[in-house]
Amino acid sequence: MNEAKNNIAITFIDEPQFSNAGKSAVKTTVLQRLGDLMQAKRGAIQKIQWFVVLFYFTLLIWPAFLPLPKDYVHFYDNLILLAQFIFWGIWWPFVMVSMVLIGRVWCGVFCPEGALSEWSSRRGLAKLAPRWLRWGGWPFVAFVTTTIYGQLISVYEYPKAALLILGGSTVAAMVVGFIYGRGKRVWCRHLCPANGVFSLLSRLAPVHFDVETNKWKNAQRLNYAIDCPPMLNVRNKVGNSDCHMCGRCSGYRDAVSLAVRSPNQEVLAIDDKTANPWDIALLFFGLLGVATGAFQWSASPWFVQLKQTLAEWFINHDYYGVLDSNAPWWLLTHYPDTNDVFSYLDGLSILLYIFTTALAISAMLMCGLWLASLLLNKTTNNIALALKTVKTPLLWHLGYAFIPLAGASLFLGLSSLTFAMLKAEHLNLIGIAPFRLLLLVLAYVWSGYLLMKKITVYKVSLARKVLAFSALFSTSLIVAFSWVEMFFVW
Repeated sequence: MNEAKNNIAITFIDEPQFSNAGKSAVKTTVLQRLGDLMQAKRGAIQKIQWFVVLFYFTLLIWPAFLPLPKDYVHFYDNLILLAQFIFWGIWWPFVMVSMVLIGRVWCGVFCPEGALSEWSSRRGLAKLAPRWLRWGGWPFVAFVTTTIYGQLISVYEYPKAALLILGGSTVAAMVVGFIYGRGKRVWCRHLCPANGVFSLLSRLAPVHFDVETNKWKNAQRLNYAIDCPPMLNVRNKVGNSDCHMCGRCSGYRDAVSLAVRSPNQEVLAIDDKTANPWDIALLFFGLLGVATGAFQWSASPWFVQLKQTLAEWFINHDYYGVLDSNAPWWLLTHYPDTNDVFSYLDGLSILLYIFTTALAISAMLMCGLWLASLLLNKTTNNIALALKTVKTPLLWHLGYAFIPLAGASLFLGLSSLTFAMLKAEHLNLIGIAPFRLLLLVLAYVWSGYLLMKKITVYKVSLARKVLAFSALFSTSLIVAFSWVEMFFVW
């Protein structure tokens, strides 16, 4: 058993190189050569990963043990503020952008959590992953709970909160890898809080590792298997959502290569059979709902009104304990030295605001999805009767059209933190408002185009197609309304 473990560890460091013998004489593209280079330079990629791990832990751990700044200081003069700016002002916004542009290269080449999870899995117990771990709803649950918990303890503002959430996730990734990994990234595939988000956004990436089935079948058999960290069946790989773009399979059987594709290809290829309702739950309730509420509650006058209404109700009913602010920092924000302390009423108000926002947005979108499904069902001749029976199969795949809108919404929220930090440095930022409007408009144009293309394949009348498009697309405008309120009204 020990020899087997050692062999696995050696494979991780010194993986087999794909031979160029027998390769076709067709001239390879720049992307193909780049993919092959990623495969050939695994050692260099691992060095990059360990450098990122060191950088990650430095910014995550060290600031958590430093005193909080009480007076105004520049972020480049204070490690706490510098770490805050790098993590939430630069790192996360542009990781999201990278998913749309180049797929999950972050996961396969840079992610410290993935690297550590894989490292521990190659030295672990190698137990079989249980069924509960492979449940399809974990990406939804992990994202929603992590996002809401982060707001309760102010993860964007305080290093202890960041250490608890990000560090806790990293420790969990290593433990899961050690127990169940078997040399793979089990955590990344099933439990990572960002996995579902990355999976959705990477579907838009214009680059991917393409698998040519005919070449695969006709190629000479090789005496080793591909070491795929997220455990994909590379031969039958379809789409970009689960691929970590690590390059380990590039050139295999002369059938796998890094290539360009249409950014709409994967979304348009999803149909009723391949659509996953959990993806739509994460998209509607999570990214467009919970995340929007989490980014906006602190600036919302509606939040203030909600809190005042609740406070009056509790006082009138002699429930004064809810006004206490003695919760520990890991439960609710509690930093008396900086006059930032949440009461239980604050925590309750945040929860209610985020959930109300998420329910309002997701309910609107689900109503639009149901109406569109009803209109596109060619067996439904009597719309009035169908409305009364409320029985129609939901066309879940239509929801994927709103991935561009979800990506733009996430970037708007995360970049608002970036701009707020830069404004605190008294920088004169020009063009932020037009940029935000342009991004929102482009996202709606892209999502509208995808929705239109997905609807046109149905064999119903043009009037029904127009009504179906209008029903679903119009409900999504609630997202635009929320961002316009935040940036231009409040």
